[in-house]
Amino acid sequence: MAVPTYDLMMRPLLELATQQDITRRIAEQAMRTHFQLTDEDMALRIPSGQDGLVRNRAGWAMTYLKKAGLLAKVAPKTYRATDEGVAYLRAHTGDISSRDLLTIESFRQFVRPDSEEEEASQAVDAATSTRTPAEAIDAAVDTLNADVRQRLLQSILDQDPTFFERLVLDVLSKMGYGDLSPDGVTHTGKSGDEGIDGRINVDSLGLDQVLVQAKRFAPEQVVPRKDIQAFIGSLAGQGVTKGVFITTSSFASSAQEFVQRGSQTKVVLIDGHALIDLMMRYKVGVRVERTVEVLDIDQNYFSEE
Repeated sequence: MAVPTYDLMMRPLLELATQQDITRRIAEQAMRTHFQLTDEDMALRIPSGQDGLVRNRAGWAMTYLKKAGLLAKVAPKTYRATDEGVAYLRAHTGDISSRDLLTIESFRQFVRPDSEEEEASQAVDAATSTRTPAEAIDAAVDTLNADVRQRLLQSILDQDPTFFERLVLDVLSKMGYGDLSPDGVTHTGKSGDEGIDGRINVDSLGLDQVLVQAKRFAPEQVVPRKDIQAFIGSLAGQGVTKGVFITTSSFASSAQEFVQRGSQTKVVLIDGHALIDLMMRYKVGVRVERTVEVLDIDQNYFSEE
């Protein structure tokens, strides 16, 4: 089954905490047993990669229960159900949602302390979502990045082919290809260039080179196998065994299969999706608009030596 959202974990965790002390580690393993999660489920991580998905959601379920006064700390990193928590379970059947917890004053204060009316409403919406706050941030970043990806591709298509040829060389340069000499990465695109738009010297003497071809195609225009064959022919004609073919669209399956065959010539295909990934990773044509710091407790600072 899919990993349950944090709100579905609140009742089983509170029930467990009426029977024994719990920690995040105990909560994580208890959720594995309760929901019959697989090894694959337990291996999943939140988008930042800094925490396991099950552990993170169980941790947020415990946080919300603590803020509602249904759990209380009894030892470092260890919690137990309060009398209010025991009474809440008796009075409420079924799953516990964060919206249910809004009936508790301490939780309402946690959600919207001294907020203006509009801000309070937004805070309630965020708190009653089935996403944890960390997941909500990641989802918002994903939405923003998806919009940037679309606009970035369109910006490329709005330029002329020569601009695109220089762009792909900028990307490869930012990735660390080319020596440090002025001729490390050279734009060669012109008529009669045999389809070669760029040349990368791997060493300062140019004994080892990578040739580049760039095709600024509309997204629906697939690069056919014959174009790849022609590019490999150009490599052979210049005595080069390594090449990179980059497009804004995609490659025909026959073209992909062709380059995967055993050959002395190694060609890497980079489609539009992968190109945008690289541009965003290496900050080519994009800039950081805003940096948001999300703080957490430094447990090492507070741990006993």
